[in-house]
Amino acid sequence: MTEDTAATTAVPGQREPDPARAERDTADHVKVCLPADGAYLSVLRTATAGLAARLDFTLDEIEDLRIAVDEACAMLLAQAIPGTNLECDFDLGADEMTITVSVTAAQPRKPSRETFSWTVLSALAGTVDSWLGPDDQVAIVLRKQREEPSGSRPE
Repeated sequence: MTEDTAATTAVPGQREPDPARAERDTADHVKVCLPADGAYLSVLRTATAGLAARLDFTLDEIEDLRIAVDEACAMLLAQAIPGTNLECDFDLGADEMTITVSVTAAQPRKPSRETFSWTVLSALAGTVDSWLGPDDQVAIVLRKQREEPSGSRPE
């Protein structure tokens, strides 16, 4: 690697040196990969809380996201092939967090939107979606917008 390349190569987990970065919708991307086993969900809940706190979400919003991620994982782990991984991608914007949780399933199917679990997810996370991807992937996408602090809205 040359000195010029070293100065311009992005390092995972660090901010890009690009001055236009502030104008982009997504400030950072974090990926967590764990065994598809409920015993590891506490790690994911902690990561979720830490990243939401970094975006100045309120304590209530942070707790809502922790519960939503836990619920999404529970829905997906029921389909996961034993011995595979659960992946969680966090896209952090200025005032929004998008969380995509995915697993590899033997018989992939989208979670039903008619269940109590889906209703809970929608109430906690704001926008919820799901998709089937290549290689038998099933994913749930949660999007949570940070609330405006009271008193800071223009009149």
